[in-house]
Amino acid sequence: MSVFPGNPSSGWGGGARVALLVSGLLLAHAAEATIYSCVDAQGHRHTSDRPIPECLDRGQQMLNRDGSLRQAVPPRMSPEERAVQDERDRQKSVADAAQKDAVRRDRNLMMRFPNEAAHTKAREAALDDVRRAIAISEKRISELQAERKSLNEEAEFFKDKNLPIKLRIRRESNEAQQQAQRDAIDNQKAEMVRVNSLYDAELARLKKLWAGAAPGFTVLPSAGPSASPATDLSRPASSSAGR
Repeated sequence: MSVFPGNPSSGWGGGARVALLVSGLLLAHAAEATIYSCVDAQGHRHTSDRPIPECLDRGQQMLNRDGSLRQAVPPRMSPEERAVQDERDRQKSVADAAQKDAVRRDRNLMMRFPNEAAHTKAREAALDDVRRAIAISEKRISELQAERKSLNEEAEFFKDKNLPIKLRIRRESNEAQQQAQRDAIDNQKAEMVRVNSLYDAELARLKKLWAGAAPGFTVLPSAGPSASPATDLSRPASSSAGR
């Protein structure tokens, strides 16, 4: 029976295949091998199969076996340069994360408010909370004023005398409660201004998004409310000062 390479019955077929495989790997490795080349500070050229220590502070070239340039290797950074680069990388990472968050927030904004009517409805709902809080405080002031009128009439009996301690305390308490409600109204009016300003800024951004601006777009800083995608329209407080 004839013997040929690859025949399991031959005594050398398996070994030939292994030899061919090893030869192929060696040739592939030789083809992929890289040569490092550089000129040091004294003007001497160095060549090696790995990064050259004498040129770590200088540029090196990674060459293919045929001498063609594969890649330029920049000089190793000094500690100061590395610190600057690390800070740049950190700032870029922060900026990239902020941009991704801006895109996400804009997309959520457009999902919540597909048109101006939806946005106006949300604004009115937020303002209604403030208006209710103001109405509660105004009602309480009316009640306290009626109570104060009764206390004043009672005090008329002591016009030429010192007021009883209990009556004096009740009058002082009444005035303090009225002032607390007036302060609450002032705070709610300020909250109304804040809510309107935030919704105005949000609407300005939405109009650009509705018109086709890319989510996460940036705007030039300007005076007044921010129109950035990070605008947070928190719900206004709806409770008045305690009775």
